[in-house]
This record gives sequence, C-alpha cells and structure tokens, in this order.
Amino acid sequence: MERRNFIKKASYALAAAGTMPSALFAARSPIVQAKRIGIIGLDTSHSVAFTKALNAESPDPELQAYRIVAAYPYGSRTIESSASRIPGYVEEVKKFGVKIVDSVESLLSEVDYVMLETNDGRPHLEQAMKVIKAGKPIFIDKPVAASWKDVRAIYEAAQRAGVPIFSASSLRYMETVQAAINGKVGRILGADTYSPATLEPHHPDFFWYGIHGIEMLVALMGTGCKQVSRIHTEGTDIVVGVWQDGRVGTFRGTRTGKHTYGGTAYGENGDLTLGPYNGYDALVKEIIKFFDSGKSPVDEKETMEIYAIMVGADESKKSNGAVIQLRDILV
Repeated sequence: MERRNFIKKASYALAAAGTMPSALFAARSPIVQAKRIGIIGLDTSHSVAFTKALNAESPDPELQAYRIVAAYPYGSRTIESSASRIPGYVEEVKKFGVKIVDSVESLLSEVDYVMLETNDGRPHLEQAMKVIKAGKPIFIDKPVAASWKDVRAIYEAAQRAGVPIFSASSLRYMETVQAAINGKVGRILGADTYSPATLEPHHPDFFWYGIHGIEMLVALMGTGCKQVSRIHTEGTDIVVGVWQDGRVGTFRGTRTGKHTYGGTAYGENGDLTLGPYNGYDALVKEIIKFFDSGKSPVDEKETMEIYAIMVGADESKKSNGAVIQLRDILV
C-alpha cells in the first residue's frame, strides 16, 4: 500500500513538472491503453479546456478511453492576442502529462487522433493536409480555415483520402439549441441568434468569432439558405437569411457591451429562448463519439453552407447590403 501511494504521489509530481511520460500519466486511469489524441495549437483556451476534461483524474465516463498525450504549440506566431497565450498554455497542459513536441510530424508519430486547435485559421490548410496525409481522424476547431478556398480544399482532400473530418462550434451543442432541434417547439419556422462578432483583419469577418452565432442559426434552421444580406456598422452586424422554403433566420453580431450568446427559436408549438451557454463539455463528448465512429455528427454539406453564408455576408457588406445568392458561392 505504501509503495502504491509513493508511486501515485511521484506520478503527480512528475506531471506537475511536465516531465512524466504520457503513458505513465494515462496509467493513473482505470483505462491502461488510452487512445491517444494530439493537439495542434496551444494559442486558444479550448486546448486547455479539452485537456482538463480528457486528462482529469476522474474524467466523465464517456471520455475515459481517450487521453491527450502530445501537443504542438503553434498556433499563431503573428496574432498577438493568440501568440501571447502560448507559453502559459504550454505550462498548463504539461501539468496534465501532455508532451510538448517541436513539429506536426513529431506529433503525428505519437497519436491516433488529432484536434487541430490553432486559433489562427491561416496555417490550417498546411497543418490539416499533414494530418490527412497521415490518415488520422481530425477535429478542426473554428474556423476550419481563414478563406473559403482553404475550407473547401481541406474538406475535398479529406474526402479523397477517406479521412474522417469534423468541425463545429460548441454553441451548436448548447442545451436549448439541441432541445429546439430535437422538437421541443415542433417544426422550427424561423430563428434569431446572437453572439460576439469581433473582427480580425487576416480572416473574413465572421470566420473569426461571428461563426458561433451563424452556426447556431444553421443548426436550428437546417440547410437550404438561398440568399443573405447584411447591415454593418462599427459595433453591430445583422445578417438576414432566406431559406428555400420561405423561412427567415437572422444573426446579430455584436462588438460592444458584454459578450453573450443566445437567441430565439420560433416553432409550430411556441417559441424557445436560447441560452445560457454552458461550456465545452457537450462538444468534447461529440468529438469523442466522432473519433469512436469515424463519422462526423455534422454533415459536410451543412458545414459548407455555414461558411458560404459568412462569405455571402462579406460580399453583401462590400455591396452596401445587397442580397447575395448562395448558389453563386456554392458552385
């Protein structure tokens, strides 16, 4: 008994120092041979949150079979708000037994599955292509990439290679959004959503942050948006989408005041207020289900439509609020 307690205490000490091999760290769980996940990008709080959930001393039973064992930190090197986080986040994940590696190639030699978490979407194409070439299932955090061209290239490459790929905002899995999708108010007749929509000049406007509210909207309304238009001011954007069946959905993106997420789903049997946001746990569980099954819970067509709406909204902004047909983008 004393020997086991000594080993346990030594293991935690090594983990806190960031020097313990990932296999030893995983051994403190009842699951001896954990399935190995690697993270690309330690420039986002998502990486730390996911590590804490999966590498916890007593993880959720749905997560026990997986561990994050290695991470490549970069990540943005040029967006200050992201790059400045990397040293601190490196130290955070090392406390959970995560090995820090010096390249994507090194990471791929040590893991079975990949979470591409790089906050900056510009390196995503290069990074994702390496993962796809290695044949590893990949979850890509928002945004899929920093351009419509790169988003399409990543999905087309994964499809050609037969590599499972999944991308989603955690807002899709907000409890009230899922309740509406699952019929709480009957057939959804329309929806309004809102989220922060801070801008980053290297990305299309909504790719950087407004994607959260746009994805909520499409998750509720489903595919089939035919046109979008946008009102833009310094502090606010309003996007109006019209679906093929005549339903209307709107997104309000804010850059002033407190950052909040929510909206309203309008159903045949009444309306449902959306919110509050309840964290990453539901998304992490969906990622693990995806790794288990090899099948994305979000159809590729839906993901493409989310990005096409954001591209269309940018085109509308450039055209002083003109109506943009999505068929001209989804060609």
